[in-house]
Amino acid sequence: MRAKLGGLAVAAVVLIVLPFALSGSHTVELATVGAYFIAIVGLDVLTRHTGQVSLGHGAFMAIGGYTTAILMASHGVRDLWTIPAAGAAAGVVGVLAGIPALRLSGLSFALASFGIAVSFPAIPKKLDHFAGGSTGIALLGRPEQTGHGLGVWRMTNAEWVYALTWTVAIACLLVAWALLASRFGRSLRAVRDNELVAVTSGINRPAHKLAAFGISAAFAGVAGSLLAINVGHVSPGAIPIQLSLYLLAGAAVGFLGSIWGAVLGALVVQFLPSIAGVIPHVDTKRGGPTTFFFGAVLVVLMLLVPATMRAARMLARRGSP
Repeated sequence: MRAKLGGLAVAAVVLIVLPFALSGSHTVELATVGAYFIAIVGLDVLTRHTGQVSLGHGAFMAIGGYTTAILMASHGVRDLWTIPAAGAAAGVVGVLAGIPALRLSGLSFALASFGIAVSFPAIPKKLDHFAGGSTGIALLGRPEQTGHGLGVWRMTNAEWVYALTWTVAIACLLVAWALLASRFGRSLRAVRDNELVAVTSGINRPAHKLAAFGISAAFAGVAGSLLAINVGHVSPGAIPIQLSLYLLAGAAVGFLGSIWGAVLGALVVQFLPSIAGVIPHVDTKRGGPTTFFFGAVLVVLMLLVPATMRAARMLARRGSP
């Protein structure tokens, strides 16, 4: 725990210093990284501690983003107060979606969750009067936007969104640590390691799996809310289906087991599409061979990074007295 808190302190110092060394556009990009960081922490709770793989967390981010946008645009709620509402909305949908999937595991559960990501973009398009249809909802310049205009505490809007996102990100990380260190977290790991033994010990396996899925979805909802506040616009295309795959790839990197691993995973989600886009004849927005290339990159990340870290830890244990 001391090592975790030390890493958190170092990360906090780095986060405070970074905006003074970066331009406004790069500050906005790192705010987006913070939103992905929150989603990856939520995926870590689900996948690394229960063994369930979700391919639907992009949809939960979209639910969080739309919750914020609708509350701001239609009900005049200040953006800050929409963040917990977005997390709650995504968490409730996650629990409801997880109930029919309780009997599934492994690849079947992953495919069922991916169905959520595939089907969600069609919903806002059908709700023109409520969710803005295909054009979405614009948030820039609205009076409910805290960091717009004169700024907050002499911050620019970019600096304010950056500070807000990473403050919430650190808070979410602490909440995740507390949950996983509690009896609930130990029960999750027991279910992951041996379901039969866990059940005979009195652990309610379905309830714990469902709770983990709901908590993970709530983290994604908070991430989607912060992303909507950052970008200032929500639409069906703003959070694409592929984002669920990107988040899983980032979570694979995040399984390094530290705050820095989660940050690296969030950086992968933010910048890997751009890196792939500069390679000749590779366009990540088109299908065919280019889609195969990008999918191969994601598969390599998800398979090799955790295996490499397990080998490194094994070697470290052998070398220790």
